[in-house]
Amino acid sequence: MKVAVVGAGHIGGNIARQLAGAGHRVSVCFTRDEEALRQFASEIGASAAAPGEAVSDADVVVLSVPWDAIPAAIEQSGSLKGKVVIDTTNQFGGGDKPEPGQTAAAFNAARMRGARYTKSFNTLTSRFQAEVAHRSPRVVQWLCGDDDEAKEIVAGLVRDAGYEPIDLGGTATCAIMEAPRRAGAVYGEEYRADAAQHVVEAVKAGRPIPATPDYGRLPG
Repeated sequence: MKVAVVGAGHIGGNIARQLAGAGHRVSVCFTRDEEALRQFASEIGASAAAPGEAVSDADVVVLSVPWDAIPAAIEQSGSLKGKVVIDTTNQFGGGDKPEPGQTAAAFNAARMRGARYTKSFNTLTSRFQAEVAHRSPRVVQWLCGDDDEAKEIVAGLVRDAGYEPIDLGGTATCAIMEAPRRAGAVYGEEYRADAAQHVVEAVKAGRPIPATPDYGRLPG
């Protein structure tokens, strides 16, 4: 599968590395340091390109930039119509924010007109994600979106990247996977599949989620 990673920083870079290692055709883009981007792409077996070029040729687009850089990343990427998008961002820093009661996923989906929007890879630190990729038992990457087929595609990529995908449903009901870290949310917490299924059941039933499982200290 052809994957464009827009913003190959810590989280995007780890996704690019894992997916290239799994045999996907990965391109990386959107940087202030073009030479460093080319070196990184060469190191992991990917290619470096301008955002518009990378996105136009991709089946899946990973958006992994700081919150205040999202508008520029979308503009430089060109049309996202029909593209499966994986949004890894969190609403920290400057820039427009969701309205009260609106999830960041729903807010960003509206900014990416025509995209087959999903959100994942946003709940754990970049360091932890890199450390636990392909570990057994697999660590959960939560997933939400309103396009079931797009979520199936993304779930496959999450598995290829070395994690266990768990679908939390649509963009309107995914608040527990969004920043900040707090009681009653999965953001910032490690989960494995068995405990994660109890969370999904609670969300579907409109109940508070169970207590966070304790697997030992989560590295920062």
